[in-house]
Amino acid sequence: MLQYLEIPVPHSASATGSDPASLARPDGAAIAYHRIEGRAPGIVFLGGFRSNMTGTKALFLEDYCRRRGRAYVRFDYFGHGRSSGDFAQGTIGRWREDAIEVIDSLTAGPQILVGSSMGGWIMLLAALARPERVAALVGIAAAPDFTTELLPHRLTPEQRRELDEKGAVTLPSDYDPDGYLYTSALIEDGGRHLLLGGPIPLDVPVRLLHGLADVSVPWQLSQRLTERLTSRDVTVTLVKGGDHRLSTEADLARLARVLDGLT
Repeated sequence: MLQYLEIPVPHSASATGSDPASLARPDGAAIAYHRIEGRAPGIVFLGGFRSNMTGTKALFLEDYCRRRGRAYVRFDYFGHGRSSGDFAQGTIGRWREDAIEVIDSLTAGPQILVGSSMGGWIMLLAALARPERVAALVGIAAAPDFTTELLPHRLTPEQRRELDEKGAVTLPSDYDPDGYLYTSALIEDGGRHLLLGGPIPLDVPVRLLHGLADVSVPWQLSQRLTERLTSRDVTVTLVKGGDHRLSTEADLARLARVLDGLT
């Protein structure tokens, strides 16, 4: 049986709608977060690329945890939302470290990590770094290795040239009229954190939810992730007509049922 590390947690919980609390990082950066206290296993939400902790799923999970008396943390990565830092300087490795710091400093006992899109990659990396603290994993349109698996195939020759010459390129996005910025540093760093090329030694329950109509992250990526995880307790739920966000009322109810089954 796993022995979970118990650590003291500062009393700094903040309610939905209030200003976030701040977690100082050694380099002077600050991670903005909201936390509620409750019983274990707690839940930590890891958002997607350019998203923040005020999204539909993040707030739904806070309400879910309040109703069930569970501990919960939602936060913004470096350069995202209310956290400090320049997004253009963010990398997978940096956001991985943010997640680990949140787990170490703001949670106690076993945690269920819920990762959305890029957050599914960060979720896996954090779990590999702190396996003794993880009770289960829930991926929502998880996008591990997206800097290699997805991004390069979406660049036109002109965009590739701009990325090579300028070190960054902005691509159109359905979620931001200004588009999404991708840097050479992000892609290069992502290459140091790839997971799908071999076994992923995580032996906890894993639940993966993916929409069949997801045009941002193909559902086959969750299938490949299932094959790489060493856990024998992995379930993939494919949602007919489901989009990338999986944030409809029916999607959120499904997420709640998945979590109820893990707790």
